[in-house]
Amino acid sequence: MSTAAELTPDEARARLGALTVVDVRTPGEYATGHLPGAHNVPLDHLDAALGALRSAAERGELLVVCASGVRSARAHQRLAEHGVPARTLAGGTEAWARLGHDVHRPARARTAWAMERQVRLAAGSLVLAGLLVGRRRAAARWLSAGVAGGLVFSAVTDTCGMARVLAKLPHNRPRAVDLDATLAALGG
Repeated sequence: MSTAAELTPDEARARLGALTVVDVRTPGEYATGHLPGAHNVPLDHLDAALGALRSAAERGELLVVCASGVRSARAHQRLAEHGVPARTLAGGTEAWARLGHDVHRPARARTAWAMERQVRLAAGSLVLAGLLVGRRRAAARWLSAGVAGGLVFSAVTDTCGMARVLAKLPHNRPRAVDLDATLAALGG
């Protein structure tokens, strides 16, 4: 069962043709697999897309999705602040795929990793570097301690500063032409 602000994957699948689906993950994550017909508007570009999203919401129901539901909940809140009605997908694309629903993977998909995997690699590498360099320079161990503290804070607050930083890397950024085409398609 879903709340008023969200749809379960089964509910969304039954109504997919009537929904405008907006995936707020990074372009690299989007390319690894998304709901059929989903438009990619990364969370950090949401403000620039408000006009197009408002137009799409006026024509039909807007469904905002991400990997797990955390970023789509933030997008939902941001849209609500601007008077744009939307719902979210409970459990995100992970729940969608786990239930065996269709996931679209473009033939020429970019080969970026999911954000969670990028965070694990970066965090693990920084901790390892801090420990290795710390064998010669004790102060370098503070790097490992800082990353560990950041991970604890991330878990407690259900946010991720490292993911926000990694989202700004070139392979996680939308090409301007792709974002412009998406906004034009949403704007109708």
